[in-house]
Amino acid sequence: MENIKKEELEKLVGMDKVNIFYEIVDEITKFYDMEQIWNNGGKKWDYEYKFRKGGKTLCAFYFKDNTLGFMIIFGKDERMKVEEIRNELLSEVLENYDNAEIFHDGKWVMFNITHNSIIEDLIKLLFIKRKPNKK
Repeated sequence: MENIKKEELEKLVGMDKVNIFYEIVDEITKFYDMEQIWNNGGKKWDYEYKFRKGGKTLCAFYFKDNTLGFMIIFGKDERMKVEEIRNELLSEVLENYDNAEIFHDGKWVMFNITHNSIIEDLIKLLFIKRKPNKK
């Protein structure tokens, strides 16, 4: 799938959420050198945009009607590390984390992105998921 045009995303989720999306992408690319891939969003979402390296996904964004989702899947060891930094995370981030379902391959945490004040917490969580690979 080709890159999705910014205008198309703005129609779908609104300019504010698109700006937050690009802000988060900019933050991620400061720390990680990874493949960035657009896909269709499956049954529940219109589009997916993910960061991958070596066949492993770091995180993914999801877009649909006025909604910007951001998913990180945490394995067992990673969940233990998240517990260690709980007191550093915003309550809404913890709420998303605590309410996420655990599957055989990890805890699938979907964050509903509505403002940019959670970006710092998302980056902390990504550091738990995978060490930055950019010097």
